Amino acid sequence: MPKDLVAPRTGWLVPAGLIALGFVPLLAGAVRLAELLSGAEITQANARFFASPVPIVAHIAGVTVYSAAGAFQFASRFRRRRRGWHRRAGRVLAGFGMVAAASGLWMTAFAELPAGDGGLLSVFRWVAGTVMLASLVLGIAAIRRRDVRGHRAWMTRAYAIGLGAGSQAVTQAVWITAAGAPPDHLTRALLLGAGWAINAAVAEAIIRRRGWRAGAA
Repeated sequence: MPKDLVAPRTGWLVPAGLIALGFVPLLAGAVRLAELLSGAEITQANARFFASPVPIVAHIAGVTVYSAAGAFQFASRFRRRRRGWHRRAGRVLAGFGMVAAASGLWMTAFAELPAGDGGLLSVFRWVAGTVMLASLVLGIAAIRRRDVRGHRAWMTRAYAIGLGAGSQAVTQAVWITAAGAPPDHLTRALLLGAGWAINAAVAEAIIRRRGWRAGAA
């Protein structure tokens, strides 16, 4: 992760902001998990999760740990003082990130999706999950060959995709506030896709600004 992403005095603003961005989807995941564990009433909205709970539980656990704990990899001062923690935590977080991406892809492929979750939205989910999983694999491969810049770039991309649900909460909230009504299926798919696209664009801007190119000196 970036060594000089932010100035020391504001080093905690970035992880705090990342955690705040992911708060709504993490809260939604916690509610869903509590619903499953408490044996809540089965409805049309949650029936597929009760029918096959393992993938959604794995997804919630993976996303929660990856997005929340992963934010601290961006705390520059903390990371510099605890380099061993950064390496050990990075290995664990990469595993949780892979679980999050793989379980999301599994549900996209095999779960009985509700109306509006197929078609274009499924395409977006396939792209996001594949890019996240591939970025994690490439990030691990990069650090194994001591390509630190390439490692930073790929891990930044993976984290950006993993935090997509946070930006998606924002894009949907903006739409509902402006339109005064929930989006239709197509608009919702585009809003969710926009959340991933925004995060990916921000990640690429940071990578370009810092010069994190594979093999760069």
